Amino acid sequence: MPELPEVETVRRGLEQKLKNFIIKRVEICRESTVAYPIDKKYFIEGLQNSLIYKWNRRGKYLIAELKKTQINNINANEISFVNNGVLVVHLRMTGYFTFNKIITNPCKHTRIRLFDSNNNELRYIDVRSFGQMWWVRDGLLPNNIIKGLGSLGPEPFSENFNLNHLTKAISNKTRSIKSILLDQTIIAGIGNIYADESLYSAGILPFREARTIKENELKKLKKAIVEVLKKSIGAGGTTFSDFRDLEGDNGNFGLQTNVYRRTGKKCRQCKNLIERQKISGRSTHWCRKCQK
Repeated sequence: MPELPEVETVRRGLEQKLKNFIIKRVEICRESTVAYPIDKKYFIEGLQNSLIYKWNRRGKYLIAELKKTQINNINANEISFVNNGVLVVHLRMTGYFTFNKIITNPCKHTRIRLFDSNNNELRYIDVRSFGQMWWVRDGLLPNNIIKGLGSLGPEPFSENFNLNHLTKAISNKTRSIKSILLDQTIIAGIGNIYADESLYSAGILPFREARTIKENELKKLKKAIVEVLKKSIGAGGTTFSDFRDLEGDNGNFGLQTNVYRRTGKKCRQCKNLIERQKISGRSTHWCRKCQK
């Protein structure tokens, strides 16, 4: 599943490509992709004549701020814009966007198509069809409508992601530190890949009980999380994820991982063999010598 770096890479790509993109036509190829409004015609009507003004990210969610176009009744050449809520997207396992300037037939996994007046197309493709979209009109709070969005913990790059927050998160917890990192209500955006890489960088075994993590280790972990995520964003995400950016490429961070998907290979630091086992149903990778 795309994690914070992959979603941030997509956000940046959308922001660069979709300048002055006003949605003129909406085509829903798979109705289950639209999670809200329930009546799909309101989704279509809500997006039509909307300028995609700005792309934001919250955890693994993409959030597009929309502005509705209005023609001046006196001067038809004058167009004004009013707030029109947001389009929220969660890519889930295999969702990704392509931007097409030439009209082409959609593949069988195409779910949503958005066109501007020049027939430029923003196409949403999702092989496994777990991804979802929500149009939340102006005046409604997305956090109240989208349960997962409303329960997210702090962003790893925010001031709220601090030692005090992490200390409270692990206090008296018998859960593994790996499962703590995967909990989106504690930290937004971290998934399996970056949990493993952050724990390796901090020198902490993934299956240790969270309550056993000492303050100095927690400081290292916080620093490692931020550094690993920033490094991956710089590499455009990971090749191990199913995501694609707007150019159809995946990232290069997979070439740089220290433990993830390196089972049986030598640790880059100590040459010990990387191990793997499942924790909370997720494949977990670590070095027994470098992590304690």
